[in-house]
Amino acid sequence: MPRRRPRSTRPGIELVRKLSAEGDRIFTTERARALAPTVGLSEGYLRQALHHLVRLEWLVRLHNGLYALSSTVPGVSPSHEFEVAMALVKPAAISHWSALHHHGLTEQIPRQVFVLTTRDASIPRAQGEKRNNSKSGYRVRNVTYQFVQVKPERFFGTEKTWVGEARVTITDPERTLLDGLAMPRYYGDFAEVLHAFQLWGDSLDVARITDYALRLDASIVKRLGWVLEHQGFARSELKLLEQHPVKGYRKLDPSGPRTGPRNRRWMIQENLAGLVMG
Repeated sequence: MPRRRPRSTRPGIELVRKLSAEGDRIFTTERARALAPTVGLSEGYLRQALHHLVRLEWLVRLHNGLYALSSTVPGVSPSHEFEVAMALVKPAAISHWSALHHHGLTEQIPRQVFVLTTRDASIPRAQGEKRNNSKSGYRVRNVTYQFVQVKPERFFGTEKTWVGEARVTITDPERTLLDGLAMPRYYGDFAEVLHAFQLWGDSLDVARITDYALRLDASIVKRLGWVLEHQGFARSELKLLEQHPVKGYRKLDPSGPRTGPRNRRWMIQENLAGLVMG
């Protein structure tokens, strides 16, 4: 015989239907509390009802006080992983390898969802994990979210886009490429970043990416100048990058060894063996 649904869950299921009708695919406990009286669900039973609905897989618990409607709810399409990312932390922008793939600049599919946020943001963490420890990522069902925290003034270079039924924030192509020059480990490797620059090619907005780089740090400025020169951009377009002051040579691949010839113009140590550009 099929297992009967407990009578006590029925008001909770009516709440799920109400949330779906209201378009609340992702919602907080507070939002559920506001709607509970409209479906005859008492304040005292709300948390128990949410617990039962998670066990029945009508809801997905994202973290404390935050839930998503499950795809098992009739008429509800599952929340896109980018939509979930927007709800997990504020501010948030899909970034790094995830943004690179979204912009069509890599064929490699990242195993994690990378999310740019600020250092003062409170990021979700697994039970027992230290506060704001983002090294291991945060897992929701079969998806791991990797949060990359930056100073608030470095949270820029984003755009809005639609992914399925959700409107999300994502780093634009120029910011995505620049982040690769800073943290290639979040893109697979540095070769993947260089390949992405080649794919974007003439579509790259040199003025925009230069402005972004100058707002970040000297290492990124010099790596960018080196890359754009090897892509054939005119020296006049790279003047601001060339003139930016820097103390000492910086590694081209920040994750690589300090070996290889030194490029005095860009103050870059070319530490990629067998490097081919263009």
